[in-house]
Amino acid sequence: MADSITIQSPSGAMPVVRCLPPGGTGPGLVVVQEIFGVSDYVRQRCEDLAGAGYVVYAPELYWRLPEAPQLNEESEEYVQQGMAAAAQLDVELAIEDVCDTFAALRNSPEVQGSSAGLLGYCMGGGLAFAAAARCHPDALVSYYGSALPRLTDLAPQVTCPQLHIWGDADAFIDSATQAEVRQAIEAGGRSVTWLTYEGANHAFDNPHPLFHHAEASAQAWEATLDFLATHLS
Repeated sequence: MADSITIQSPSGAMPVVRCLPPGGTGPGLVVVQEIFGVSDYVRQRCEDLAGAGYVVYAPELYWRLPEAPQLNEESEEYVQQGMAAAAQLDVELAIEDVCDTFAALRNSPEVQGSSAGLLGYCMGGGLAFAAAARCHPDALVSYYGSALPRLTDLAPQVTCPQLHIWGDADAFIDSATQAEVRQAIEAGGRSVTWLTYEGANHAFDNPHPLFHHAEASAQAWEATLDFLATHLS
């Protein structure tokens, strides 16, 4: 079950969705939202991860905006609504929010003494990568991190094991760009697992009909759970 908590940041009380595993304690994961916020889909993934044994925090990164974004999954303008919300986000502050959430998670009684990681989707995949360069998690999972082509200069600071997940039909970040990102991230012998799924577009794990690729989603999820089980204890 998900509940809501707040984390004190320098700017105020940040709302965070929390999901606890059946045993109440375990390794920690900060899940970083896509452009549509901590949506029903993101909440479901948080609950899935909690069911697999992780203590999960998902910060509501749009909390600083003057008005809550209007996001309607049934609207033909759903993607535009998400992009408009993301355009209002102060990226530097969002990275700080992810790091503040990670620190609170790692120090929580449910996680204290265990390992902790970051997992992000789309926009969140890039934010998680940038945050990993600062807060040094034990593992990082990035699903089609949309900002990664602009963040490769941070690669030397991201020293934890990484899993990067992509579709080869990504309409936003083509295969050539993905290859450039991969080369930059793998330089220096860092521990990087790079998985690409045939026929999958951007955001293919999201169950919305605009994005979903069922086969790629299922395979990527199994790979994610295997990776986390290996690197978080």
